[in-house]
Amino acid sequence: QHTKTEPLPTYDEVLVCTPDTEEEEVELIVRRALSSDSQNQKIYCLLGAEKLVYKVAKQLESHFFQLLQSSTVPDYRFIIFCNAKAHNSYVITAFDTYKVTIPCYSKAEIQAYLSTHLKVPCGTAPVAQAFEEPYQQNVKFIFSNRAGMGM
Repeated sequence: QHTKTEPLPTYDEVLVCTPDTEEEEVELIVRRALSSDSQNQKIYCLLGAEKLVYKVAKQLESHFFQLLQSSTVPDYRFIIFCNAKAHNSYVITAFDTYKVTIPCYSKAEIQAYLSTHLKVPCGTAPVAQAFEEPYQQNVKFIFSNRAGMGM
């Protein structure tokens, strides 16, 4: 359910997957999601799960269904995000029966949501005040062709 007051995920709730993501990282987030401690309303997420190599994707499936059988958590919160165009992904095939399409939000809606959650308390982050936006955010993405070179 989408509400403007829901907080952003914390570092322990999200795993951004790459081809270098290891089995232990995937197992850890699945354990967090299906443990009895997960009743604390956190939503655990795998982002870009289609990028997992076959061996790790296979272990994700194995760990998930193994832990699901032994879990006592009736309403766990675990979301796997995949690129819908990655048809050859093992993760997409393995979890196909759980697939849902999420609603698309406009760029303006996403920006408005993030601006309410990424504000810096007044006077606490001098670095954020270097940017000229009317609202002060505590996260900025700066892209460079030559990272670390100031260009």
